[in-house]
Amino acid sequence: MSVRLDEIDKRILYHLARDARGISAPDIAEEVNVSAGTIRNRIQQLEAEGVIEGYHVRIDYERAERRLRNLFICSTDVPDRERIAKQVADIPGVIGVRELMTGRGNLHVTAVGEDMADLSRVARDLAALGIDIEEENLIQQEYRGPYDAFGPEDGPEGHSITDFMNLSGGAEVVELTVTRSAPIAGLTLQEANERGIIDSEALIISIERDEQMLTPKGDTKMNPDDVVTLFSRTGIDDETIAAFSEQ
Repeated sequence: MSVRLDEIDKRILYHLARDARGISAPDIAEEVNVSAGTIRNRIQQLEAEGVIEGYHVRIDYERAERRLRNLFICSTDVPDRERIAKQVADIPGVIGVRELMTGRGNLHVTAVGEDMADLSRVARDLAALGIDIEEENLIQQEYRGPYDAFGPEDGPEGHSITDFMNLSGGAEVVELTVTRSAPIAGLTLQEANERGIIDSEALIISIERDEQMLTPKGDTKMNPDDVVTLFSRTGIDDETIAAFSEQ
């Protein structure tokens, strides 16, 4: 089951993926304009939901006593792939196992050894599990980075979700900021409803404008930078969210 993320969640994941050790909750909070406590709570929630699976140290094995790091591209029967992958992870020297959806080469195994003889021992252990080794190569270097779509937006405005909450029975509450080019910007709520811009099941329950809370009415005009709280018993669809974002 996938987990829906708001902009705060995405920014947290971006910074943790870039430098989990060097970034702090106050650092992230300052950028996204929320409290450090909110960031800590969100991180705990992302961990509990399994979005954040863990935090790992990246080791330069060549610097660590000039160890060799090897990639084995292997094939195994698809029905047995998950079971065998777990067995492979227990082989001494194996530091990573990746399952792929392809037929051949559907198991990538990364192993570290003191020398070529040590890596040959890993290869024999793989073969003993009935795995076919299609190819193997020494790894020179590996580069990783955060997912750009979760980072700061340097280009056009995107979706404007600032907070999101799932309620029981499929109901949802979403907080959005009206962007300057949003389809709903400049329209009254009555006009937006008449044009079908907002889902009939969605109810605007509050509007925050210039640090004041407004009671939504039919003649209330939506302005850029308004912070709108939406409620729906059946869930907020993407079309409704897009009404508050860039056209």
